Amino acid sequence: MIAIVIFCSQLVFAQSADTLLYPEETHFRNIQQLTFGGDNAEAYWSYDGKRVVFQRTSIKDGVPCDQIFMGQLPQNGEPFRYKMVSPGKGRTTCAFFTSDNTHIIYASTHLGADTCPPPVDRAKWGNRYIWPLYDSYDIFIADTSGKNTRRLTNTPGYDAEATLSPDGKQMVFTSVRDGDLDLYVLNLASGKTKRITTALGYDGGAWFSPDGKQLVWRASRPKTPEEIKEYKELLKQGLVAPTKMEVFLANADGSNAKQITFLGQANWAPNFMPDGRIIFCSNHEYQRGFPFNMYTINTDGINLQKVSRDKGFDAFPMFSPDGKRILFASNRNNGGTRETNLFVADWVEGN
Repeated sequence: MIAIVIFCSQLVFAQSADTLLYPEETHFRNIQQLTFGGDNAEAYWSYDGKRVVFQRTSIKDGVPCDQIFMGQLPQNGEPFRYKMVSPGKGRTTCAFFTSDNTHIIYASTHLGADTCPPPVDRAKWGNRYIWPLYDSYDIFIADTSGKNTRRLTNTPGYDAEATLSPDGKQMVFTSVRDGDLDLYVLNLASGKTKRITTALGYDGGAWFSPDGKQLVWRASRPKTPEEIKEYKELLKQGLVAPTKMEVFLANADGSNAKQITFLGQANWAPNFMPDGRIIFCSNHEYQRGFPFNMYTINTDGINLQKVSRDKGFDAFPMFSPDGKRILFASNRNNGGTRETNLFVADWVEGN
């Protein structure tokens, strides 16, 4: 059975066959499942590699829409224990540690309302897959206990999808403040913000390279009059259709931007690998739109290799600071349910 789950701006599929590791997944060793139940994703390492911050929805646990949780990476087979560090109000997304490991950033709608924002009525769009761009999303910083929260963005419309540079001084994020979904870089010390993308289309999910000199992100580029019209109509209603996205690369100031995948369909959740290559999620092999698996590619767009093999969903990869382990979200081993869990594995090169 294939089941569709909506959370953190992505499409998630549940599978019927259970496994932790597929035979073709030769890059993974000592794989460990961290969460068991609910929808868990956007899991990212602390800079010291000891903790994980992620977002979670679990109706049965009283978490009706995504909240931010944090946990210590387990040692010696211990269970993964975690706690909520967001306010428990509204909806939150895309958390990330600061470089001193004492704070986190994340986006939240809690200033708009204590309750979860309403889901998209996809019937109005022919039951197509559509992402909501809640205009109450702003980006906040808080200490790792979830206290002493401070607002980092304060403009009308969507501000979310933030990550930090390796030195912790710059924050890249997506905003609609100038009328399109573009990338911006905020200097956390000065508060100055610079827009770094200008092409029409959605730009989001950006990451700095390990040396802080480049950015990788996902983007749509509507070309035909029909595509442009639909993109603009959706955007006016706080929506975007993410079914056609490719991976882009640029200098950290937005210069020398180039498209590095030309695969069609949805190519997203890109991130840098320790050796400078890109790892990302894609459904390009499957015309029906799933599964989503993880792939690697060189920054010049060659040497595409498939990494994961789940029959439903593998995404949000992030390598540990020492480059030895990989953290990701997957539908694997979920008992045929709609649940998405977090997994960590040792990374093995040369296979």
